[in-house]
Amino acid sequence: MTTSIPPDAVGRRILCNGEYGTVLYVGSVPPTTGLWLGVEWDNSQRGKHNGSHEGIQYFKCRHPLGGSFIRPNKANFGVDFLSAVKKKYGLNEDEQDADSGKQKSLLVIGKKTVETVGFDSVKEKQKQLNKLSRIVVDECAVSCAGKEEEIRRVCPNITEISLSHNLLSSWKEVIDIVCQVEGLETLDVSKNKMKFPPTSPPASRAFCNLRVLALTQTGVTWTEVLLCASGWPALEELYLAFNDISVLTRPIDVLHTLKRLDLSGNLLTSGDQLQLLAELPKLERLILSNNGITSIHFPDVQYGCKTRMFPSLTHLVVNNNKIAEWSVINELDKLQKLESFDCRNNPLMDSDKNTETVKQLIIAKIGRLAFINKCQIFPEERKGAELDYRKKYGIDWLKAGGNQDSSKNNPNEEFLAAHPRFQLLCDKYGAPEEGELKREQPFSLKNQLLTLTFKCPDKPDQKPVEKKLPDSMTIQKVKGLLYRLLKIPGSELKLSYESAKVSSSSVMQQYINSDLIQNTTCHVAKDQHCTLPHY
Repeated sequence: MTTSIPPDAVGRRILCNGEYGTVLYVGSVPPTTGLWLGVEWDNSQRGKHNGSHEGIQYFKCRHPLGGSFIRPNKANFGVDFLSAVKKKYGLNEDEQDADSGKQKSLLVIGKKTVETVGFDSVKEKQKQLNKLSRIVVDECAVSCAGKEEEIRRVCPNITEISLSHNLLSSWKEVIDIVCQVEGLETLDVSKNKMKFPPTSPPASRAFCNLRVLALTQTGVTWTEVLLCASGWPALEELYLAFNDISVLTRPIDVLHTLKRLDLSGNLLTSGDQLQLLAELPKLERLILSNNGITSIHFPDVQYGCKTRMFPSLTHLVVNNNKIAEWSVINELDKLQKLESFDCRNNPLMDSDKNTETVKQLIIAKIGRLAFINKCQIFPEERKGAELDYRKKYGIDWLKAGGNQDSSKNNPNEEFLAAHPRFQLLCDKYGAPEEGELKREQPFSLKNQLLTLTFKCPDKPDQKPVEKKLPDSMTIQKVKGLLYRLLKIPGSELKLSYESAKVSSSSVMQQYINSDLIQNTTCHVAKDQHCTLPHY
């Protein structure tokens, strides 16, 4: 705490009793005496008013109860960068040895604290700071760079700095620190509510080696990002989560080295906004979780073709959005290199009673996909998903003009728009045959039965057992039935699925074998076999 007020106090960030805020007013507040600081708190529940007192508006807050008046001695305006570094990595340099009268300090090396005395302690401490390449001073109330060139002299080997949740008030203060760290490659200044320049900053080599930059929860706008980006010629990863960004513009001559962009937790609800990022030539990973996105589309090409947009994109994350239409998945197949797709907690994932079915449909619709929701897609799983997709929509295909005779095959535009990969799958596996097609049946108990054949490969003399079972029957009940029929205890029973088209479906095999799934519906196709190895 300090009793003096910095000359540039208005606009500065402060810390008071563990709460962060921004000073918006310095002066008197009649009828009281003395100076007051008018503060807007980050936590709107911390304040008492909107910046007014007895009918006079001294400053304005975004929240009606976001402001307070405090005395200057209650405010912590922070420390310079090196003071924070020395406190965290050097500790208590000014303690005195009561017996010798010599200066005593505590030096931290790794997790050990070593006591040193006098001039040698300062030397050892300085030597240790010279070796530091990674500095983490999160939540250390850093507010400025400090003495000019002091950082370069004391810590010449820094390549990574984490300054998250400090008291940096402007991007200029960041530049003042970074310009003394020539080899800096990674910088995290998240959770510093800063002012960014309204025009491009002067040309500088401060960020010439920067590869990773985190600006999460800084209040930066996309326009401000692009203005500063001309100074980031080598940037590969940019984190902009939770900045209330709702409008994008096309990056022109900037961010062309960017490989990873995190825009999660913003307000990018429109798919049209995403098209403005489409020309970033090296962008491989795009994270768009928690944005309220409802649609994604690439209008430059028709269904079944590959878009020129996002030419390098391999990973897309859209968790916790509002995607509900299968047309979005169809559009994603237009991407040239998409290999990984995360889409958890979207309405689309609840569009079927069985989320596994939705997952299989996504696999069938996006041809290059190798991972979905961080799970690897194995070749047999893809084959099974694509075969099931052919069968599921085979009737619709026939109704739309599809035909097993290629000379007569002519599905209409509406079907092709809804199922762009269907014809490709027919070319790959052959057109679905009559016996494979899933036809709607009138509801009756008979029509809800599955014909299953159970075989015991470890018991050659055991004849196959054929049963008609309801499609809602759980695996637990199937095991109970088999115990009564074959006298095989459930603890020794292992089920695997055998298909005429797929020799061993890895998905179904995992699904049936799991001992944890005791009350899950056993979805097995009609007229198929369940093989029972007996261990």
